[in-house]
Amino acid sequence: MTGVVPTRLQGIGTVDTLEAIRARGSTRAFLPTPVPDELIRQIVAAANYAPSGSNIQPWHVHVVTGAARDALCARVVAAARGGPEPPMAYKYYPTEWREPYLSRRRACGWGLYGALGIPKTDRDAMQAQQLRNFTLFDAPVGLFFTIDSDLNQGSWLDYGMYLQTLMLAATALGLATCPQASWLAYERIVREELELADSRSLVCGIALGYADPDARVNRFRPSRLPARDVLAWHDGSGALP
Repeated sequence: MTGVVPTRLQGIGTVDTLEAIRARGSTRAFLPTPVPDELIRQIVAAANYAPSGSNIQPWHVHVVTGAARDALCARVVAAARGGPEPPMAYKYYPTEWREPYLSRRRACGWGLYGALGIPKTDRDAMQAQQLRNFTLFDAPVGLFFTIDSDLNQGSWLDYGMYLQTLMLAATALGLATCPQASWLAYERIVREELELADSRSLVCGIALGYADPDARVNRFRPSRLPARDVLAWHDGSGALP
């Protein structure tokens, strides 16, 4: 029936989808509970339904667990403690921060530290929290994503849709995630530890596991813009519904 949007598809309701979208957040404290390999395969299989231009599916997923996870984390933590952070593998953030992005960034940062009880003057505690990025916030699984370096911006846009699909699949299966750009500063170590081909670029990492329900940091959720702040409605009437 043209123009009719189904409310249910193979037993999954639209309400369930919206709940998963709202429930997904960046988890920064995980339980040590192992994630079954089959569950990881289910998440990746679901994410593979993400759209991509001409269906080229430009994603490659590296699952890092056990001794390999521990070795990677140990090397990057040591490097991060040993000196200034290297430049990121690609420009993820704005070269110059301006409004409204600067205020949003500050609100997110201070909100996070506030949830942890870290005052603005405690630089040591802030640094310790930043280093937790490289322990995957104690998550037992690290996912690292690469893309063929000769692909263009469209494939990177496709990759964003893939990552969101993967995280929503994890949420639907009772798992938690934290997407991490911080690993981009230590791409050389990631490349060496995972033996990445020279023809591949690191996109990001994602911590995957079960959220620690008692960790207060996991109760922090940054604010989201209301729909009216991002909508520009074009229907010829000159009025916004």
